[in-house]
Amino acid sequence: MAQTSNSHKGLRSTVIGIIVSTLLALIKGIGGILGNSYALIADAIESTTDILTSTMLWLGLKWSSRPADHDHPYGHGKMEALVALGVSVAMALAAVVIAVKSIENMITPHKTPEPYTLIILIVVIVTKELLYRFVLKTGAEIKSDAVKADAFHHRSDAITSAAAFIGISIGIIGGEGWEVADDWAALFASAVIMVNAYRILRPAVGELLDEELDPTVNKEVIRLAGSVPQVILVEKCHIRKMGVFKHADLHIWVDKDLTVEEGHAISHRVKDHIQLTLPEFTDVMIHIEPAGHYH
Repeated sequence: MAQTSNSHKGLRSTVIGIIVSTLLALIKGIGGILGNSYALIADAIESTTDILTSTMLWLGLKWSSRPADHDHPYGHGKMEALVALGVSVAMALAAVVIAVKSIENMITPHKTPEPYTLIILIVVIVTKELLYRFVLKTGAEIKSDAVKADAFHHRSDAITSAAAFIGISIGIIGGEGWEVADDWAALFASAVIMVNAYRILRPAVGELLDEELDPTVNKEVIRLAGSVPQVILVEKCHIRKMGVFKHADLHIWVDKDLTVEEGHAISHRVKDHIQLTLPEFTDVMIHIEPAGHYH
């Protein structure tokens, strides 16, 4: 039930992000074209990548929440990391497009942005910051790197909008000759987007390579396993992330004189205790070692 609830929470926050980003992209795009602001147009491009990547995330969450089957015995959780990888690539491409266009605009003279573009940006900044906090909180609750990545994408949109606001303000206040401030704002926006793309890429690659998770998670699993009666020692504990879920592999010592049936019962108690306390663990594989025989 907890796993299903987590998936629903992630999907809900993603759908909200798609709807809000679509509205903001339209407003910024139209405002940028009519208001002579490439920084605002660049911001609209960034919001468009929000729509595409949030849609990818929605599909990834839907896919990763599917149960294990014959062809995928460990489930489909890795799909979420693949989606996060796609999100980062899309962001990086958007950053390059914005940077190239910004430099072209610096060379080509253009009109000063219209003052009303600032009002649009204030609305965008407030909306995106609120959306960032909502999605990040959801990602933390369900322990999903992909949902957190989507949140940072919204934060990058708020930052690029703030940069556009500053650039347009300088252009309007400075008057003729200061129009280029708008283009510098767009260039800054591309750098912010690129940095956020890396922040999303790094944990996604780590998950795909089964990188070791936060040591505190490992210590907690070892503590829980060791607290079960008749467990003498937890020798090994390896944890890997599968989307919003986790898998653990443990080697535990028990008395060498116990029967196979008794050892099997202990392993089940360990598994049940871990999964009851940490419901994000969908599977716990336990290897029983006879204490005092090989050690």
